[in-house]
Amino acid sequence: MNFVFISPGFPKTYYHFCESLQEQGVNVLAIGDVPYDELSEEVKHSVKEYYYVDTLEDYDALVKAMGYFIFHYGRIDYLESNNEYWLESDARLRTDFNITTGLQNDIIEDVKHKSRMKDYYAKAHIPTARYILVTTIDEAKAFIDEVAYPVIAKPDSGMGAQDTHKINNEEELVDFFEHKSDVQYIMEEFVEGVIESFDGIASQNHDIIFETSHVFPDPLLDVVTSNKSFVYYSQREIPEDLKRYGEEAVKVFPVNGRCFHMEFFRLTKDKPGLANKGDVVGLEVNMRMPGGYTPDMMNWANDINVYDIYADMVTTGESHYNRNRRPYHCVYTGRRDEIAYKHTDEEIKKRYHHDLVMVERMPDILSDDMGNDMYTARFETMDEVNAFIEFVLG
Repeated sequence: MNFVFISPGFPKTYYHFCESLQEQGVNVLAIGDVPYDELSEEVKHSVKEYYYVDTLEDYDALVKAMGYFIFHYGRIDYLESNNEYWLESDARLRTDFNITTGLQNDIIEDVKHKSRMKDYYAKAHIPTARYILVTTIDEAKAFIDEVAYPVIAKPDSGMGAQDTHKINNEEELVDFFEHKSDVQYIMEEFVEGVIESFDGIASQNHDIIFETSHVFPDPLLDVVTSNKSFVYYSQREIPEDLKRYGEEAVKVFPVNGRCFHMEFFRLTKDKPGLANKGDVVGLEVNMRMPGGYTPDMMNWANDINVYDIYADMVTTGESHYNRNRRPYHCVYTGRRDEIAYKHTDEEIKKRYHHDLVMVERMPDILSDDMGNDMYTARFETMDEVNAFIEFVLG
């Protein structure tokens, strides 16, 4: 089996995907924009061959790389980056080289656009916030007459909280239309809630091979716009309603043969016409692992190797491990350079040296969302998680 992995060195632990595949006998070939001599030894040893391109944005260069691999190794069976930024070029390459084990061009538009995700949620009978694809201010006003302020406006095709606006009144609505980019926006009713994710790996038959869940106490929009500290943590037990909705979503979304990150709101306030406080509603689905070092958090929380589970999925369509063992909450805390915190780096490491699993300066490209300095630890109880969050971010 020939597997082409796009950008195996970012995030820095993603070489583990290649390493696990290689250990199972897969011929792992990689394309990246980091010169070979600058790669870590771990990345070098995890792939059979590495093809350097000046930029992964250059599709012609990617095509040339694929041609080189096919000439030397034969047909490519799998191609993946597990990175949202490269989903579109991944799909284009699969289509052009007839790689049928992942998303192709005919599906990628459905998973890029938030409005089309609503159709999949509807098929799974999962409620979502009401919306319109808005072009004019009159359309927006008519929609707001129906759902009331505030509303959320964001590009229909976009990542994370980029270019996302919370509009509280008509003055802000006018300002939005005067300054918005020339792209299609989706406008949704505002929902007060906490994001809970349903994350995992699905087989080509949409069978869930691995599942877990994370809680994001602060909306990413608030984190980015207010420059707040960032925190999220895994759940030892997946709530039954979230698990049920997640399982139904996996059946209908095109997540076959890949990692998935499904986001839901658990309402903290009644939303007439949608759901009640405590209920779960669908938000959006990402066809990849949760960002940053979340795959490693999954390992620490569950005492497993999720990279091996992914390789099992690719090679056999199943994986055998203790699915009932989820002994820890794993918690990520991201501190901002601009914020003065009560406790120093040395104090955090001294107090939690038995619990910390990773301490890292985050890459600049991830720091807007995830903070500049991260401390990740694992605990058996939520009381310990909350105390850690307070100590690190207080």
